[in-house]
Amino acid sequence: MHFDLVDSVLELDESRIVTIKQVTMAEEYLQDHFPSFPVLPGVLMIESLVQAARRLLISRDPSCSRHVLGAVKALKYGGFVRPGDTLRIEVTLAKEENDGVYGFKGQGLVVGPQCDDLTTAPTAVSGRFTLRPLLIRTPAIA
Repeated sequence: MHFDLVDSVLELDESRIVTIKQVTMAEEYLQDHFPSFPVLPGVLMIESLVQAARRLLISRDPSCSRHVLGAVKALKYGGFVRPGDTLRIEVTLAKEENDGVYGFKGQGLVVGPQCDDLTTAPTAVSGRFTLRPLLIRTPAIA
């Protein structure tokens, strides 16, 4: 199953991208997480950061489409993202290594009916993470 957690790109330049994800009750994973208190799972918040970063890389170089999550550091969760809310993701390229590994800083803000001002929007997720090239290894033939 594939989750597309980028509904639209608001801003994009060489080192920064801003995206949004509208969270609705139509999202299949909200049926189970949690039935009486549906919220966007934390792992999907991280995935939204990763998908935004991947779009940033592809805009810089289309051959970067095969990058996967390498590491997550200093991850913090804040406010819940509920149906009717918008998750505003901002990802900034922090460093680029020679081996094709990219380091990012990311933050997701909860913008919704209760808070439409970005200066007071609660943080849903923030942290640093890396994307690395996908390595496909073929088994050795004996």
